[in-house]
Amino acid sequence: MEATLARNLADVVRHALGHAPPTPALVLHDRASPLARGLAEGYRAALPHAVVLDFDTLTVADVMAAIGALPPGSLAVLVQSTRFDMGDFRFRLELFRRGLHVIEHPHVGRIRDVELPLYIDALAYDPAYFRGLGAALKARIDVASTITVTSAHGALVYSGPFEDAKLNVGDYTGFTNVGGQFPIGEVFTEPVDLEAVNGVVTIGAFGAGDFSVTFPEPPFALTLARGRVVSTDGAPPEFAAILAQIAAEEGEVWVRELGFGINRALTRARRVHDVSTYERMCGVHLSLGAKHAVYPKAGFNKRKTRFHVDVFAWAERVDIDGHAIFAGEIYLLP
Repeated sequence: MEATLARNLADVVRHALGHAPPTPALVLHDRASPLARGLAEGYRAALPHAVVLDFDTLTVADVMAAIGALPPGSLAVLVQSTRFDMGDFRFRLELFRRGLHVIEHPHVGRIRDVELPLYIDALAYDPAYFRGLGAALKARIDVASTITVTSAHGALVYSGPFEDAKLNVGDYTGFTNVGGQFPIGEVFTEPVDLEAVNGVVTIGAFGAGDFSVTFPEPPFALTLARGRVVSTDGAPPEFAAILAQIAAEEGEVWVRELGFGINRALTRARRVHDVSTYERMCGVHLSLGAKHAVYPKAGFNKRKTRFHVDVFAWAERVDIDGHAIFAGEIYLLP
């Protein structure tokens, strides 16, 4: 497992971030979880020229001094069992502001011991697959009239046009910021008109308030009309409680993001219980709640929208303008 981790991290560093010596690198990590310790050792092997520091042995001033010593274009790796407490600013955004390239592994303490091999597999980086599939999905989404998600309970139909699809595929060409949160593998969008979503979808997993993933048995039906949740059939009480909380604070339950996870290491059967990691699973996910910072919408006040809850559709097929692009848990695009 250690050799696989080191190889996967070396591929991320070289192929996704485009990093190579003599460009400086810094690895900040803690040792509070097995995965944090494993990633720290993996980066020692993948970045033998890097400065490697244990965050828990440092003051904030020490950390900022180490960061300040890096010239723009250097690589900063953050391995965090939770998140590093750096006071009043978001650490990754501060690193980007300084012109640094960033690989972030947040909340790795949520990954259970039995899930470690899955997380390690999800770090494997195949540039041709991720970039090729990501570009193919974006090309179709950006001109689509209709996207249909078919599952055991029926069809969920999205009518276009769609917002400009965003890619998380390890290609930062033309981006101001280089890097982000790993593992990667996602393409996402939403309809320009949020009311253009109607039908029913099978939900096989959903994010909880503690950022864990719940896998209900059996999966249940979620029915939408004009972009809002109108009913559930067979949902467990904890999901009903999430809907009730959203409705109480936002008035109604909107559906926003339409996400296509493309990381082949994560599937319906190959599960991790950290929602930020499982969001990359090979399949379809939606977000419940009015919050979505990427796509501003008229009538949605950022200060009053609080919820972005990921739910995972057990999609049997996805069609874009009548052409199948996903079936049998695999993508049908080059």
